[in-house]
Amino acid sequence: MRRYKFQWVIPHSSLSCFLWNTVPRLLYIISTHTLDTSAFRIQRVESAADCQDHIVRFIPTFAVAGEPVVLKCPPFRYGHTDPLDLSLNFTWYKNGSTTPIPSEKVGNRIWSQGDALWFLPAFLDDSGEYICSQRNSSDCTDVSLHLIIVEKSAALSISYPQKAFVQSSGHVVCPALENFVQKDTGYKLRWYKDSTLLNTDNEKFVALTGTNYLIINSVSLDDSGYYTCQLTFDHETGQYNITRTIQLKTLVGQKKKSRPVIVSPNQKIVPAVLGSRLTIPCKVFVGASDRTYADVWWLANQTHVQSVYKKGRVTEGEPQKLIENNDNYIEVPLIFDPVKEVDFNTDFTCVAWNSLGHQVQATQVKPEERPLSWHLAVTPLALAAVIVGAVYIYKCWKNRQLRPKQQNILYSIAAH
Repeated sequence: MRRYKFQWVIPHSSLSCFLWNTVPRLLYIISTHTLDTSAFRIQRVESAADCQDHIVRFIPTFAVAGEPVVLKCPPFRYGHTDPLDLSLNFTWYKNGSTTPIPSEKVGNRIWSQGDALWFLPAFLDDSGEYICSQRNSSDCTDVSLHLIIVEKSAALSISYPQKAFVQSSGHVVCPALENFVQKDTGYKLRWYKDSTLLNTDNEKFVALTGTNYLIINSVSLDDSGYYTCQLTFDHETGQYNITRTIQLKTLVGQKKKSRPVIVSPNQKIVPAVLGSRLTIPCKVFVGASDRTYADVWWLANQTHVQSVYKKGRVTEGEPQKLIENNDNYIEVPLIFDPVKEVDFNTDFTCVAWNSLGHQVQATQVKPEERPLSWHLAVTPLALAAVIVGAVYIYKCWKNRQLRPKQQNILYSIAAH
């Protein structure tokens, strides 16, 4: 962004004459720069106006303060861009900042590396919303990602829920390690049960080198509780510990199918920019068994989307099957191309159904709150300057009119 520095120099003559020349120029500057206000907005707003897609990820990334964190920008799953396109350019911003996050590692605690944003380590004040802009020669997508950093003492509050069945062989998965380990490497995790280090080479607990799970043989009710896995991560700037906390629930009975549970959207209001593309994913948990399935669809004002939007401006994307921590999910996006004002008065509902039950989640699209444009903020000052200037201009003009009369009076006095 080009910055201009103005220095006002007031001559020794009257203030009125200064304003006579200054006020019109001030008004000219304001009027000629009004159309370029996008340069004074945060980059996310400017980018959203240019991008075809604007995706909001509702499920935040949680991490413990003092540990490494990596945010990954999801690919163009629902856009027109080939996800294998190597010409993609990524730019990262923190919402509220006009400066892109640098891509240089040296001297930076936070840096971007393609589709990844690194925090080495993360601090509490790093919590917030981060914007990833993906571009190539023909398409552009803005993705909003949320990061929440907590104190180590609050690690239990961000634990990952998992379950195991009594009188069977179960396991606990250490999640979200893919950015810190490589496959076929000899990494080994340390496992704790309620803060006690476990012996992972016995008949009860087994942890194999190069794996991210703890095997529990002959699960009992006493095996429920909090498990912590810890990985040592070596980086050129030092050595760090990465911890994940899992809350294990032990259940009596056989593993069975589950009723669907809508994970996201988990908020009733989705901010949107008028005229831009918007994608709202409906993510549904369908169970630990790969045989479990659910039908997922979207409604607009309690009617199927394709019946309301017959011209296809708002559509459902293709269902995506996801596997996370050995759990199965189905994700169906609702795509606006583009967002129009009528959408702000429409109720959208995601529905998930299978033979065991169903769940619905309603949400609404509302205009995104934008910061006040700079020219609107200075308008009152400009008006005040015009009023003050008019007063002094009038005085300056009056003084000029009186000056010849005053000189004639002085000449008459001198003549006498």
